[in-house]
Amino acid sequence: MPRMTTRITATLFNDPGCPWGYSAIPALRTLEWRYGDQLDWRLVLIGLTESAQQYVDRGYTTLSNASGMLGFRRFGMPLNAEPRERLSATAPGCRAIVAARIDAPGSEWRVMRAIQLAYFTTPMVLGDPAALRDALARMDGVDAGAIIARIDDDDVTAAYDADRARTRTAAGTPGALQGKTANSDGAERYTAPSIIFERDGQRLEATGFQPVEAYDVLVANLDPTLARRTPAESAADVLDAFADSAHGPWISTAEVAAVMAAGNDAPDRESAERELIELVDSGSARRIRMGDGAVWSRATD
Repeated sequence: MPRMTTRITATLFNDPGCPWGYSAIPALRTLEWRYGDQLDWRLVLIGLTESAQQYVDRGYTTLSNASGMLGFRRFGMPLNAEPRERLSATAPGCRAIVAARIDAPGSEWRVMRAIQLAYFTTPMVLGDPAALRDALARMDGVDAGAIIARIDDDDVTAAYDADRARTRTAAGTPGALQGKTANSDGAERYTAPSIIFERDGQRLEATGFQPVEAYDVLVANLDPTLARRTPAESAADVLDAFADSAHGPWISTAEVAAVMAAGNDAPDRESAERELIELVDSGSARRIRMGDGAVWSRATD
């Protein structure tokens, strides 16, 4: 009889306002390419801050927030370095994602991506309901108005509080040993983008920002019988593969390059972008400028 395989559960702790969580998207997309639905993803919202005053008390300013983005350019995701009108808590964005998860399970990934792209490629204020609504309205298949109307509802609050409580259980974990957890509000918590991989009672953790190789080693050790897809041979293959992704069809240059990288080779973003430009020139792909970069998809007409 064929062996019955239990999927690996991958629980991702993330926050739409965390630049480390945003910068990890190429690695997460690579896992999606390699293992597909053999990984059963769950999203837990960290809730980095409940009020803008928390950032003020830590010495953050709109200038330091903008300048800090420059250090993340090396990871390749499109970024904006324009100062925002004001600092903002991340809680409203987290609550919007939780509302989507409750009302349309699975849509939380698309909502998360829409908010991340808006927040990190424009001077969007994350706590502004109108700005959140505008960000979600740009993503197909998302009811922006309904989500924003729900962010303070009791069931959303309860689910969000449960996520925050689950995030703050990192004391004594492998990540704490590595110095990759944080205590910013009274309890040791997982930092973004931590992933817990579980299968048949086994549990392995990759806490905080990690290279894709770290994730890959954990997955392979949990189940060496998995099917593992080889790197994409072309940018066109990547666009085709993610046209119907739960995260939405738009994919950054860094993501395409990461999916095309072999082994431990560094992603070649320049070569990936050249291929993508050729696809646009032929009329088979579209490019949308975002921040200091762009996202791409297959042309649909």
